[in-house]
Amino acid sequence: MIAGAIESLRVHGASATSVDRVLAETGAPRGSVYHHFPGGRTQLITDAITTAGEVMSAYIEDITREGEPFDALDRFANMWRKTLRDSDFRAGCPIFAVAVETNDDAPQFAAVAAEVFARWQAALAEGFSRYGMPADRARRLATLTVTAMEGAIALCRAQHSLTPLDDIVDELKALYTAR
Repeated sequence: MIAGAIESLRVHGASATSVDRVLAETGAPRGSVYHHFPGGRTQLITDAITTAGEVMSAYIEDITREGEPFDALDRFANMWRKTLRDSDFRAGCPIFAVAVETNDDAPQFAAVAAEVFARWQAALAEGFSRYGMPADRARRLATLTVTAMEGAIALCRAQHSLTPLDDIVDELKALYTAR
């Protein structure tokens, strides 16, 4: 059910992700929701955000551990190119989807999204530092990388084109080498 909730967040956002939608898309029995998620929809979405964030954090840590920042950026961009193409530009980042929605009934969604983004930025900054960048510059480039990638993914979805992603990858590479 977590995977189904993540997919619903990626395609529909938090407002449209309901227990009924997740059950319909996963085929899970209704009783399993109340057994595994006694907090209902709020707990299901919070757990989905947390899980998606952990998976992507591990991926970012893995790709930044080896090689140069270029290599990590290329691997990350290629993963998103495939995701966007395979979903016909319907699937985006579930964390971004939650972060941009106004959700007064569940403010913890935005708080969890902020924590996830901070972990991604920290992992990227650590990777840049290993490559020899000063800590302050590594932190700024990590922030720029996360925001540029998230914005590019949103533009790709809106335009049904990979051009925004390709453009920011080229520009980020130029920034990574600038001293």
